[in-house]
Amino acid sequence: MSTVPGRLLTDPEWVAARIDSMSDTWGTDVPRVAGTLWWCMVASTLVEQIAVAYAAGTPAPVAALGDFDCAVRPDGGVEHALFRRVPVDATGRSVRSDVGGDTGATAAEEVATALRDTLTAVITQVAAVSGAGIASLWAVAADAIGNRALDAGAPEAATRLAADVGSRLPAPRFVTVGGRTFVRRTSCCLVYEAPGRQMCTSCPKRSPEDRAERLAVAARARS
Repeated sequence: MSTVPGRLLTDPEWVAARIDSMSDTWGTDVPRVAGTLWWCMVASTLVEQIAVAYAAGTPAPVAALGDFDCAVRPDGGVEHALFRRVPVDATGRSVRSDVGGDTGATAAEEVATALRDTLTAVITQVAAVSGAGIASLWAVAADAIGNRALDAGAPEAATRLAADVGSRLPAPRFVTVGGRTFVRRTSCCLVYEAPGRQMCTSCPKRSPEDRAERLAVAARARS
């Protein structure tokens, strides 16, 4: 695994090379599929620590492109983001983005603006390199926020974070089946287009009846 500056996520040659590696891993020669699969991993990495911070009520990192590094796997996937900065007040103390008053509002704006700008820049590059639709890539980011907040036990944190980010980011949605909460996805990772793969259990391209039945099975398995 190697560590690279976050700014490389907007370098066309670097992104294209990572997507090519993802193509080899999944056995697909369709750039749109490999690009979407790669972005699913990158989006989850970019939003995870911020969503967890929103869920826990702790200071969220600033995801500006110059303020983090990426740990990259041999297959091109981004395993982890190494953020270097959180908002601070006049005394240098870190500030939560969910507290009231001017300080909390400023922290929330800094975190949300940085994430919005980074998502916009990277999505634009992934779309240009792979041919994936920009709206589809924003939907992937929304579902990633929903899943990471759900993993942290606070799906409502996803709603707050998405509202702060705004722009073209859809609001994460959730559904409860068999007493278990799942993200009601608006995005498709396109994994079923790779050789030998099937649609995900929660894929929005499944019929509502098929998806509900499969989620019910998944809920029982988690009980």
